Amino acid sequence: MSWISKPGPHTVSSLAERAIVKDQLEGLVNQMVERGILFDEAVGEFEKRFIKRVLDRTNGNQSKAAELLGIHRNTLSRKIDTYKLDSNGHRRPVR
Repeated sequence: MSWISKPGPHTVSSLAERAIVKDQLEGLVNQMVERGILFDEAVGEFEKRFIKRVLDRTNGNQSKAAELLGIHRNTLSRKIDTYKLDSNGHRRPVR
């Protein structure tokens, strides 16, 4: 089973795994709030890391990554530029 699943019927174990991940996310959110991390900073960091992971999983194939992320290919390209990632999901060196 892919680590990213498309909408549709899910097995009981898949639903249980998703519930566990959501619980872990809840704990992380609580820690971030307690430490005063701002919403925009948290969302940006999450989005950047999520995109990096999907690009890694697709070996830098932006079309496949955009499909898995559920966003348009052009949107992904803009986000890669915004976060200064290369097509493989790694930060580009600052020049």
